[in-house]
Amino acid sequence: MKLHSYQHSIANHIIDNPRCAIWASMGMGKSLATLTALDTLDLMEDVYPVLVIAPLRVAKYTWPSEVAKWPGTQHMQCQFIGGTPANRKKTWADLVDINTVNFELLPQLVKHFGDDWPFRTVVVDESTRLKSFRITQGSARARALSKVAHTKVNRFVQLTGTPSPQGLTDLWGQIWFLDRGFRLGQSFTGFEKRWFRSEQIGPNAHARKLHALPHAQQEIQEKLQDICLTIEAKDYLDINEPVVNHVEVVLPPKAREIYDDMEQRFFAELEDEGVEAANAAAKSMKCLQIANGALYVNEGSTEWEEIHDAKIQALDSVIEEANGTPVLVAYKFKSDLARLLKAFPQAVAMDKRGETIEAWNAGEIPLMLLHPQSAGHGLSLQHGGNILVFFSLDWSLENWLQVIERIGPARQKQSGYDRPVFVHHLIAADTVDELVLQRLTSKRSVQDILMDAMKRRTT
Repeated sequence: MKLHSYQHSIANHIIDNPRCAIWASMGMGKSLATLTALDTLDLMEDVYPVLVIAPLRVAKYTWPSEVAKWPGTQHMQCQFIGGTPANRKKTWADLVDINTVNFELLPQLVKHFGDDWPFRTVVVDESTRLKSFRITQGSARARALSKVAHTKVNRFVQLTGTPSPQGLTDLWGQIWFLDRGFRLGQSFTGFEKRWFRSEQIGPNAHARKLHALPHAQQEIQEKLQDICLTIEAKDYLDINEPVVNHVEVVLPPKAREIYDDMEQRFFAELEDEGVEAANAAAKSMKCLQIANGALYVNEGSTEWEEIHDAKIQALDSVIEEANGTPVLVAYKFKSDLARLLKAFPQAVAMDKRGETIEAWNAGEIPLMLLHPQSAGHGLSLQHGGNILVFFSLDWSLENWLQVIERIGPARQKQSGYDRPVFVHHLIAADTVDELVLQRLTSKRSVQDILMDAMKRRTT
């Protein structure tokens, strides 16, 4: 395992600052750098047990997967301590090195341990969830965490890609957990009076909007520079190439059973008939549908049944970490589109009307859904954003490249944007998704990839 230079910077910042924040985009390796820092600190002080607080899918799958994936962290024990009451009872009684939990369980966790709070280190992944905290107000989760943050926790690390999506006011609640108000004021009211002008909106005296004063940005940055490390991708990565991130999705048990049965029949048919690219790609569609979360149940491909929402949850995590930055999502099946529109009311499906494309490029659409075959040559979407998510994968290399090119590095530079392009693939683990990704990234033939997979899985 070899860390990038910016990951060393992250790890060193955590080691040097017991209470700190890392502001770095998704795909920059924040979690691995954090684990590396914890492993190093373990040689010098007691950092375990660690509590990692994150959105549900990230806590349940991403952190345990990161620990298991890298040789330098595989010796660590990691467990998800949320879920069913039975799992909570077992894991809360038997903590390990890295213990992950979702935000929703914070009140129960704090109440359960009380004065015997055992976690020496707390890592908050997606710290903007703490932004609404106030001394006497805020979410129940943040208020619960505030009871132990300064009295029971030695090290407190915050991770996020966009710390202030709605403006500077988002910072006070997060920073309080690091310094108890030392830098930005001991109350939000004091913070507000020092750096903002309040304007009444309409006849309601309580409806007010805050406007940052001219000196606010510079002064707040100076006060936070010692504990907050900002890692900008453009400073470390080649922005002439997309930053590619594979987001692994684990199928729920019932979906796994359905998928395995379908894949076994699929490979058996290919073995009997011989592998031909067009035929094989077509036959794999059922497996791809299940990996995405819905399966067509008739020959006319008009009716479908939902099987799981694992990819929906994964996309939600990406959108959340984007923190208001527009996201472009590529889908394949009509069932994907229907489910995405239902799950994300703010989403807009790209159509042939120029108004939709203009609205996207003007930054008016936070989430746009795109079918690869509609992303023809000459279509420019780079003005609208630089984050692309493949909800669904397709065997077509041309389609894949075509979609990336719509917001790609060349178009970004031509339009004067000095920013990298992030490409996230939502990959259902141990499914045809992985085989399609091999095809796209290695340009190997469909036949070769399927033949290799068939040999592995039938022996």
